[in-house]
Amino acid sequence: MAWAGVNVGKTAGGGVFCVFVGAIRQCSRSACRQSAVATLTYVYADSTAVLGPLATYAEPHCYDLCAQHAGSLTVPRGWEVLRLAMPSQPPQPGPDDLLALADAVREAASRPASPAPGQRAAHSALEAPAATEGTRRGHLRVLREPS
Repeated sequence: MAWAGVNVGKTAGGGVFCVFVGAIRQCSRSACRQSAVATLTYVYADSTAVLGPLATYAEPHCYDLCAQHAGSLTVPRGWEVLRLAMPSQPPQPGPDDLLALADAVREAASRPASPAPGQRAAHSALEAPAATEGTRRGHLRVLREPS
């Protein structure tokens, strides 16, 4: 299960695992591997670039920038840069975030366990599709699994 950048699931032994995925977004500038700290948005109608704290979610028309690229931002001649106040430290998870994470873990723990990696899931034997009059048989076939 995925929740706000967190993958939660069950292990083969019935335990629960939690892996943070994509919790740290990277700078949108090509070849930059630094963590993003600010989000840049262009308001084309007003010829304005808005640079502010890192957005909660990655938006398609916004750019996440590292501290270096946010500090050295330049815009086309005639454009204005609106710099919003940046927090001194990243926000800590609040009670709602922790409750949502706990609910996600409980939900994943209540699901039936999936097979361990490398093991095949138990399923019924595959059946060949019923022949239909007037249809052409393709080159693919459905085969029964050997018993």
